[in-house]
Amino acid sequence: MYYHFLDYKPPLWLRNGHIQSIWPTLFRTVTVAEPEREVLPTDDNDELHLDWYRQGSDRLAVLSHGLEGHSRRPYMQGLARALLDDGWDVLAWNFRSCGGVMNHQPRFYHSGATGDLDRVVTHGLGKGYKTAFLSGFSMGGNLTLLYLGQQSEQVDSRICGAITYSVPCDLAGSADTLALPSRRIYMQRFLRDLQVKMEEKSKRFPDLIDVEGFDTIRSFHEFDDRYTAPLHGFRDAQDYWASCSALWKLKDIRVPSLIVNAADDPFLSRRCFPESREHLGAHVRLESPRWGGHVGFVEHARDGYYWSERLAVAHARELLA
Repeated sequence: MYYHFLDYKPPLWLRNGHIQSIWPTLFRTVTVAEPEREVLPTDDNDELHLDWYRQGSDRLAVLSHGLEGHSRRPYMQGLARALLDDGWDVLAWNFRSCGGVMNHQPRFYHSGATGDLDRVVTHGLGKGYKTAFLSGFSMGGNLTLLYLGQQSEQVDSRICGAITYSVPCDLAGSADTLALPSRRIYMQRFLRDLQVKMEEKSKRFPDLIDVEGFDTIRSFHEFDDRYTAPLHGFRDAQDYWASCSALWKLKDIRVPSLIVNAADDPFLSRRCFPESREHLGAHVRLESPRWGGHVGFVEHARDGYYWSERLAVAHARELLA
């Protein structure tokens, strides 16, 4: 049975976007088999670190994590476990500089680095799989949708569709939202993690990356202007956001794709909830449950699944049918 978003009715104490966003990070543990790690080289003498969960399936799910996340976060392992239980092989990959290993180049990752996702998908499909299913969380969701929009009519015929969660498809608007005083706890955490990363890169590339005064940065406007944009070939933060927001490419997607953005997500702007076919196109559907927070969708069940994972399995089954 297809799990429609109206089926998600969490307990009263979880009907709060901030609690939903924080709870899984602090309290969720997922038991899943130890993955096989593979290092995938890139054309620019860098590398991507992949986690493979294989059980001999001819179907592959490719999972992309969120900003400053990695392949073994509970939300990644939770979805991996659910898809494994439903007969899929799973490939969970780490963006450059994520997963505990610093990458070699000055660049790191960003919301529009679809070349890296394409390399991972192409590499995975090269193992002989007949079908691929894509999923992404937050930044990884934007990346997944942007990739499918860019591929458009040329998308590999083995990709059956996608499901994405908590997608900041309007990057500029989401940056504005996270700059609000009420979102300071989230912004401070992101900047704390990014500072550690930029300090390490500054030691490797002192002529390109300067971290003096990093403590004065308070928003993604400032961080992306100073680091993300120049290191990845964009004019400034506004140019980066305009170029890499999946919102403008949704209409070009040619495989069935589901966006699941909770109405109480504290990270998302109003434009992250596109409803018109002018934006969504013919193959993308938005589901906006009333609750769920940012990459939350918590469910207390004996099997340990979250509602979002049941929805992914149901969506994938629907595509295969």
